[in-house]
This record gives sequence, structure tokens and C-alpha cells, in this order.
Amino acid sequence: MTIGVLLTPDRTAEHVVDDAVAQAVLAHDSGVAQVWLGQQLDLDAIAVAALIGAAVPGLAVGTSVVPINPRHPLTVAAAAQTAQSAAHGRFTLGLGLGVAALEQLTFGIATDHAAQRLREYLTVLRAIRDTGTVDFHGAHVTAVDPHVMPVALPAAAAYPILVAAMGPQSLRVTGELADGTLPYAGPRTLAEFIVPTIRAAAVGRAAPRVFGLVSVAVTEDVDGALAVAAETMAMYDQLPSYQRINAREGVDSVVDLALIGSAEHVARGLARYLAAGATDLLLMPVLPGPDALRRVCEVAAGIGTPDPDLSMT
Repeated sequence: MTIGVLLTPDRTAEHVVDDAVAQAVLAHDSGVAQVWLGQQLDLDAIAVAALIGAAVPGLAVGTSVVPINPRHPLTVAAAAQTAQSAAHGRFTLGLGLGVAALEQLTFGIATDHAAQRLREYLTVLRAIRDTGTVDFHGAHVTAVDPHVMPVALPAAAAYPILVAAMGPQSLRVTGELADGTLPYAGPRTLAEFIVPTIRAAAVGRAAPRVFGLVSVAVTEDVDGALAVAAETMAMYDQLPSYQRINAREGVDSVVDLALIGSAEHVARGLARYLAAGATDLLLMPVLPGPDALRRVCEVAAGIGTPDPDLSMT
């Protein structure tokens, strides 16, 4: 089991990558084994993960998550191999299907047939990762090793591939082809739906890792932190996939799933995710700033013993 922490680099910093590295150092010094980066349009998550992996020896890094659109899997594979080399074998590639409406608006691309697109995407990534070559012609993705340019780094260790899957079709594809899932879901949804669905799809393969993603704030000002969470997480309640999660959990908003309060309160809440079948945890700080990050990191370090081997086993 690993308990990682999501970093949110300060976009107002003079050098935002330096801020990301400083946050990673803080997390590592607090006893956290793995940090994660989210993808946005201003910073590239895989690139920042690679820089952190090189700058903070011994700290595992991952992305949570990089949307599969609009980047081709050959491009993502090259970036992931670069990050894996920089992190000395301690990189995890977390992918997501993205938000269809936003991607259509931003990129002007079709995002239909999401499950089939994910299946083809993972097929290409696994071929490159596992065999060092690819020759795939699908309905949505074509990827061919031209034999005059390598597509794999021979010395790079195989990096885990995770998918932020929450629907039945994407979970089945993830269970068949990926190494685990990164769903933003509460413990009831994990226990009753996500864990059994992905495990059934992974029969005959290594048991998939199931991360519990949890928004966390360790604070005495519960009302203030809830107000921040309500503002920053409002968009999620408008998305059908998160609305289904809310219905399964019996809550009105994703904010209701956040663990906000004392360190003891947060730790008790996290234990529910582990009891529900989560194999790993990813804590996402609600409040900005190094002090808030440090408190979350201390909770993370206090719950889990760092995994001595974060590579694939």
C-alpha cells in the first residue's frame, strides 16, 4: 500500500516548477512515499513529474490524471518513458477519459466511443511498454513502429498504467488492460461497484490496484475549509459521472465526501476507504499553502508505511 499526496504548484510563483519541486521536497521530508500531479493546459504533468523524480531521489511520482485526448499514445509513451528514466523507475502513468464537453470545446475533437478509444489507447501503450514495438490499426487509433525510429527505451523499467475509470465500460477495459484505477469515489461506491467490477474484469491477471482519491484538509476551521472546497469543486457536481457517484454515496455533492477536520477525524475517514477495498490512497489537499500541505503529508505518513518497491510487481 502506498499513500500519496497530490501537489498543486502555485501558479503565482515566479518559477512554478521550482515551487512544485519545493512541495515535493516538503512531502518527502514529511515521510510521503509518492506525489502526484494533475494535468492542466498551463503545465504538463508528465514533464513536471519527471523533473521532480530527478530532483528528489527516492520519491515516487505519478500523474492523476492525463486525459488521453488529444495526445497520441506514441507521444504519451515517449513522455512516460522519459519520466520513468528521470525518476529511476518510480513513475506511474495515470490516464483519464477527460470531460467530453470541455474537450470538444477546447480542442474541437470528437470524444465519442470513449470505452473503445480507451481500449485502443491502452493496447498501444502496453505494446510499447511490454514488447518495445507496436503495429496497431484500430477504429480510433493507429500506431505503427516505423523500424527506423525506436519507440521504446530498452533500459527503462515497465511503468504502471492506471486509469481514472468510474463507469462500468471503462472499468472493464481498465481491468483487462491497465494495472489499476484512480476513481474519485467514496467508500460505498468502491466496495459495492468499483472494486468488484474491476476485479471481475481482471480475472487471470494480477489483481488491479484501486486507489481511493480523497479531498483532505487538516484544520480547526472546518467551515472555512468547506467553503474553499465548495468553490473549487463545484464543477464536478455538474458532470454526469460524478452525479452518479453522489447518488451511490447518498450525498448531495462531492464536497460531502471530503475529509475535513482533525488529523484523527481524517485518519478514521481514510480507514473506511481501505476497508472498502482500496489498495492505495491519494490525498488531495483542499487548502493551499505549505502549512496545509505539510499537515496532509503528516497524516499520510502516519497512516501508511512507504512501499519499498513502487515499481510493477
